[in-house]
Amino acid sequence: MLNKVNLQEKFDLISKTWTPIIVGELNGQQVRLVKIKGEFVMHQHENEDELFLVIKGSMKMDYGDRMVDVAEGEFIIIPRGTKHRPIAENETHILLFEPASVLNTGDVENELTHKSPKRM
Repeated sequence: MLNKVNLQEKFDLISKTWTPIIVGELNGQQVRLVKIKGEFVMHQHENEDELFLVIKGSMKMDYGDRMVDVAEGEFIIIPRGTKHRPIAENETHILLFEPASVLNTGDVENELTHKSPKRM
């Protein structure tokens, strides 16, 4: 891909929360965008690390025994094998950087699982 990506234009294409879209790939990694609101499922990724960059809004990362606040313009890296659950009181826009093999719900499959995110 030799074109630039406008994050706001891509976020405008997302109509449902917890539905990631792929906006770029490099070296086996994907750049995904997602809007979140409410609580996600507690899960882990056994073999992959994830990066959550808050573009708009704020979120909490729940590790079960503690919560970490992540504000707009901040990111958090979740090491592989770490149980976690993102939570956002208000709609929050997130850029995810993670291996293409990552299933959004990790070791849990439910109604929030997206096995094949759309490319936009």
